[in-house]
Amino acid sequence: MKFKVVLEMAEEGGFTVYVPSLPGCISQGETRSEALKNINQAI
Repeated sequence: MKFKVVLEMAEEGGFTVYVPSLPGCISQGETRSEALKNINQAI
């Protein structure tokens, strides 16, 4: 399955990423790549 993710720069540094269609599915990472890897694991 494919999900749309939203990637945002966090105020304190790094990135926050979440899946709008999956409430509560949110993650973060120090880099864009790390954040995307983490959200894939969360999904």
